[in-house]
Amino acid sequence: MIKATNSDKIGTLYVVATPIGNLADISERAITTLSSVDLIAAEDTRHTAKLLSHFNIKAKTFALHDHNEKQKAQQVVDWLNEGLDIALVSDAGTPLISDPGYAVVNLCREQGAHVTPVPGACAAITALSCSGLPTDRFQFVGFTPAKSQARQQFFLDAYESGITSIMYESTHRIMASLDDLQTALGAQQRVVFAKELTKTYETFFSGSVAELIAFLTEESEKQRGELVLMLPGKPKQQEEIPADAKRMLTLLEPEMPLKKACGVVADYFGLKKNALYKDWIQQSS
Repeated sequence: MIKATNSDKIGTLYVVATPIGNLADISERAITTLSSVDLIAAEDTRHTAKLLSHFNIKAKTFALHDHNEKQKAQQVVDWLNEGLDIALVSDAGTPLISDPGYAVVNLCREQGAHVTPVPGACAAITALSCSGLPTDRFQFVGFTPAKSQARQQFFLDAYESGITSIMYESTHRIMASLDDLQTALGAQQRVVFAKELTKTYETFFSGSVAELIAFLTEESEKQRGELVLMLPGKPKQQEEIPADAKRMLTLLEPEMPLKKACGVVADYFGLKKNALYKDWIQQSS
């Protein structure tokens, strides 16, 4: 194994994002980092070798994946303490986002090792940015569960959260998942589907669950590739303002500042002050 040339040096673990499809999306900093580190921890060394070869990067790699990262984590920390710089990459996109690396980064933080990000592509964020769904609040919920009943509850929870949910799905399970989504939320539930982002056959589809099922059934080829599903959250229902509360506010408003009047009425009727205020403004405009 490589030995650090300076024993006083403390190494750095670089968490390096790589392209999710189009190789031109790699950053200059990512290329520089991968070219300069002593070792690269790769989810699949064969897959990463193709990326490194494309950019003529000669760094040594070792496998770090779901099945061995807990065992490898301490070794990585030890190498960092010996002065080696190590890059962590997944097969595509940002490591740890439904990809290996958590055990290593977590142990590095626990033991005080230096960890720094080299940001770049992430399929979840890339899909969301072009989805047309609300982006002010959202959650990434990873891969859908493997079993039907768990998936249905998963979709219900995502919808009830009230915010946009982003999830990954595998090609062999996409149709079963859409059937469960339809069962859980209905055939007319809006969904956005994205596949093969930044690649030649990049596809976005926005419509009802029933329409997406029909779209993917037309050609089985459409079901293949790296898939992202996105759901809008359940809309917030505006609080109903009782007619008596509105009448009281009408009487109080000329006698005191509007916000104070809203506070009095809200306390009396057990309502939210902001809801009263917004309703008054809307009615007055």
